[in-house]
Amino acid sequence: MMDLALKKRNNRSLLQIKIFVSFLEKLLKNNSRFILTLLWCCLLYHGVCGVAADVVSVKEGESVSLQTDVKTNQQVSIKWYFYNTRIAQITGDLSKICTDVQCNEGTERFRDRLKLDHQTGSLTIMNIRTTDSGLYLQVSNGKNSKSEKTFNVTVHVFFSDGKNGVSVFLMERDSVTLHTNVETNQQGKIRWYFSDTRIAEINGDLSFICTDVQCKDGDERFRDRLKLDHQTGSLTIMNIRTNDSGVYELIISSKKKNEGDTTFNFAVHDVSALKLDEMKEGGNVTLYTDVIKNPNGVMTWHFNDILITGDQSKICTDVQCNEDTERFRDRLKLNNQTGSLTIMNTRTTDSGVYKLEINSSRVSIVRTFNVTFPVATRSAEKRTRAPLNWMPTAKKK
Repeated sequence: MMDLALKKRNNRSLLQIKIFVSFLEKLLKNNSRFILTLLWCCLLYHGVCGVAADVVSVKEGESVSLQTDVKTNQQVSIKWYFYNTRIAQITGDLSKICTDVQCNEGTERFRDRLKLDHQTGSLTIMNIRTTDSGLYLQVSNGKNSKSEKTFNVTVHVFFSDGKNGVSVFLMERDSVTLHTNVETNQQGKIRWYFSDTRIAEINGDLSFICTDVQCKDGDERFRDRLKLDHQTGSLTIMNIRTNDSGVYELIISSKKKNEGDTTFNFAVHDVSALKLDEMKEGGNVTLYTDVIKNPNGVMTWHFNDILITGDQSKICTDVQCNEDTERFRDRLKLNNQTGSLTIMNTRTTDSGVYKLEINSSRVSIVRTFNVTFPVATRSAEKRTRAPLNWMPTAKKK
C-alpha cells in the first residue's frame, strides 16, 4: 500500500499541473494581455518555466529593502511591479519618480509605505503587512540593455493558527515543540514530515520510534536535535537553524482510520551578534522578545529555572510570581505589548541564564538569553546567543 504522505504529495502535484494547464487554456481565449499575464504565471510556477526568484522572508511590521544591484544614473528607468501592477518608478535623470498612487497604475495598497533609493532604485517597503506577501518584479532599462529581477516576499506574523495551518516566526537557536493534542496510546501511528521527508514516527504501542537518521528516509539535517514525546507524539526541535525554515506536516493515523493532518510553517531568522559596550553594575538592560504578544499564548520569564514573570492574564514580577525569591525586588519591568523584560539597577549577581517561554495549544517556544554583568568594567563582550536582542539602556558617558 502506497505511503499516505506519498499519495498526498502526488495528488498535490497533479492538482497543480491541472490548474496550470486550465489557466493557460483560458488565457489563450483572451490574448489581449496574454504576454504580461503569462510572465507572472511563469514566475509563480518557476519550476515549470525556469525563472528563479530571490526569496525574502520578513516579520510583520518590519521594513524590507529589495536591492536592484544597479546604479540609477546608468539606467534609463527602473520600474517596480507587485504582480502586474506598477508600484514605483525612477528615471536615470531623476526627472520622474513615483511610488504607489503617484504612479499611473498605482493603488493605495502601499500608501506612504514605499521608499525609493535615488542612487540605486532599490525599493523599501515599510511597516510591511501579511497582505504584502507575493511576487515583486524589478525591470531596469539601460541604454543598450534590459534586466529583470524577481523577489518572492513572504511576510510572517509571530504566530497564527488558521485554515492553512499553523505559522510560527522563530529565531535561531530557539527550541520549539509542535503539539499533537492527542495521546499516543489512542493512535495507530504518528508521523512527522519536513518538506515531504519523514523525520519522526511513533506507534501507539511504542513498538517503533524513530527520529531523523533512524527513519528510513531521514537525513542528518536534525541529528541529535529532535525529541519525541512518548505520551503525545509531540515533536521538539532544539537549537533551531535558519535552514530549518519550511513546512512541517503532522499525520495521525488512528487504529481504525486516518484522522487527517496538520501543517506547521516555520520562518527562522538569524540575528547578528551584538557587542556590549560599557556594561556594568547599576545600568538598565532590556531583553527583547522580538515578538508581539499573542492573546492565545502565555509568555513567562525564568532566571536559572526560577519563574520571575507571569502570563498576560496574571502579570507579576519576581516575588509576586514566586514567594521563594526576592532577588529582583522592584527591579523588573515587563512590557505589556511585547513581553520584553527590563532589568533595572543591574548587579553582578543578576548574571545567569534567562529563558523566555511562549506556550500555546499548538506550539511552545523556549528562547534563551545568556547574560553576564561585569563589575564596573568597560569590556566589550560578544553575546553567546545571536537572537537574544538585549541592549543597554543606560546613558553613555
